[in-house]
Amino acid sequence: MAQITHQRRVAGHHENRLDGMVDLLVRAGGRSVLDLGCNRGMVGYEFYCNGATTVHGCDNYEQGVITAREVFADLRACESKFEVVDLTQGRAAIDAAFGTEQTWDITLCLATLHKIKRQMGLPQAADFMRFIAKRTNRYFAWRGISDTAGGIQTEENQEELKALDNAFRGVARRVLTSDISEQLGACAVWLRT
Repeated sequence: MAQITHQRRVAGHHENRLDGMVDLLVRAGGRSVLDLGCNRGMVGYEFYCNGATTVHGCDNYEQGVITAREVFADLRACESKFEVVDLTQGRAAIDAAFGTEQTWDITLCLATLHKIKRQMGLPQAADFMRFIAKRTNRYFAWRGISDTAGGIQTEENQEELKALDNAFRGVARRVLTSDISEQLGACAVWLRT
């Protein structure tokens, strides 16, 4: 039998990926969640454990998506859908994976935007996030890079926050900003207006 090796793909552990924005879990009851860059679906699982009734996720990491599907297969109280999606393809990729009418109460973009902007550029990536925010009914959560502790002070995170604030103008307002997580860095949450 071939030996299988596993690779660590995230900073932190799924229980602390929401460090600084854990209040979202309190608001998960009866809600729908989209996790952009869901990896193996473990953050979505935390939302399920806190009452979310719908959990969707996407990632370009196919094995992670397969794992997420397996994790959620037996959770009958939760409607789930996990798809392999290249987010750098923008709106068309989301529409192809989830349809043009699907909306979510909570959208998570945790340590994902910096990867998207490498391919798209920040203005196009921020415009894509606006498109997602418009399909978000309540909360849009972002986490920046975790390369340095207290990430909100990093130039890249500041640049992303400013771009998202501008992109979300008239769509959502920032209600939380935190750099309390020494391990994972900056995060923010916007409330849909």
